[in-house]
Amino acid sequence: MILRRFSSFKKLLSLKFVQSLPMLQQTQIKAYHWQDKTENQKTSDASNKFTELDPEGWNERWKNRNIGFHKDHINVMLEKHVKRLVNKRENIKVFIPLCGKSLDMKWLADQGHTIVGVDCAEVAFKEFFEEHSLEHTVEPVENLSGKVYTSKDKKIMLYCCDFYKFSRETAGQFNGIWDRGSLVAINRQDRQKYSTLMKSLMAPDCQYLLDTYDYNEELWPGPPHYVSVEQIQSLYGGDCDIEDVDTMDAMEEKHKKWGLDYINERLHVITLKK
Repeated sequence: MILRRFSSFKKLLSLKFVQSLPMLQQTQIKAYHWQDKTENQKTSDASNKFTELDPEGWNERWKNRNIGFHKDHINVMLEKHVKRLVNKRENIKVFIPLCGKSLDMKWLADQGHTIVGVDCAEVAFKEFFEEHSLEHTVEPVENLSGKVYTSKDKKIMLYCCDFYKFSRETAGQFNGIWDRGSLVAINRQDRQKYSTLMKSLMAPDCQYLLDTYDYNEELWPGPPHYVSVEQIQSLYGGDCDIEDVDTMDAMEEKHKKWGLDYINERLHVITLKK
């Protein structure tokens, strides 16, 4: 009797297991789909080297001409507010982080200022000097594991290296900083490290012009990243005074393709507290 009941119980278990197979298979399929989506997401994130400020990724973007961040004109905010950068001074020393081959550098140098830029994409520097027909030298900088491109008149010095290896020991401090496309590009986790470095590069009279973007980050993860006024205050407010100077509509056709319904460019002027 006991053996007969045990045999019936085994049959019942077997039947229930067979009946549950479709459910298990569906669960496995859902798990695999979730895993695929996760892996795809990781791949997508990993390919976005611009966000991570990965030197290899930067160079890959230049190689593939994926350089939508480069503008073929002088930045409108800079043109409009250059007096805030210069602040009634002549021949000031201006720092431009993650400069690429920005036309802003030549424009400011032509006004008599000395420009120091940093980027890890060497092709950008080669193109900059070639496109402006500027004689220059290229020398190694051992402590940066990089190079410096210097114009013949020494008005423009561009350091090709890991951005976070650059310091005031490299080229001193600066009377002005033009930050367009830099803070908005770096890995969000690096913002504190970034602001600490930037503050260390500010001379007592430095006028730091910070250009950021305001948009609905739920619709577009960046870059360029959304940087809130509160975040800027958190990063710089302890040591600096921050003035929100100007806001302008920056909407372009590409932004619509990103799914954005608005994007504003904002300019802030940061100065060291007295």
